[in-house]
Amino acid sequence: MSRRPLPFNGKLDRPVVLVGLMGAGKSTVGRRLARRLGLPFVDSDSEIEDAAGLSAGEVFKRFGERDFRDGERRVVARLANGPVRVIATGGGAFVNAGTRALLNERCITVWLDAPINLLAERTARRPETRPMLTDADRAETLARLNAERRPAYAEAHIRVTSEAGAHHEVVERIVAAIDRHLKEKP
Repeated sequence: MSRRPLPFNGKLDRPVVLVGLMGAGKSTVGRRLARRLGLPFVDSDSEIEDAAGLSAGEVFKRFGERDFRDGERRVVARLANGPVRVIATGGGAFVNAGTRALLNERCITVWLDAPINLLAERTARRPETRPMLTDADRAETLARLNAERRPAYAEAHIRVTSEAGAHHEVVERIVAAIDRHLKEKP
């Protein structure tokens, strides 16, 4: 596959942040998007793990969701104020109103939306990394989280559907959506 040039000449003045439910492809697509844009990639969960010396799942289990979300909020704020790059956030990060406002002000936010059955399939591959899904019916929990979080995710600048296809197709849809977003921006 030949690489088409970036429609916006690769000139971004702010980070691109991927938001959405766990399993939507934020990390996988994010790495590929970063390569496509010629930018560094960072995953907020990895940053939390580096800071805590524990996996994100362990932090969540040991200290609870409230402390995890507080640390996540600080990490995401630091990343949003950093250099231009692609950032994958945890599924709950964008739900926090302050984090959402900061990301929408300083970054280009992209909601990766995916069907529940696909999310359930993807999250089953590495269940140890999904502490919110360990003690419940996976699809039921994801459907509940989707209903709760959808209004927050809908505030992202861009919405792209992540489907069970080639990741490069999702990346190209994101690139095209970023181009449209930049053309609409005053």
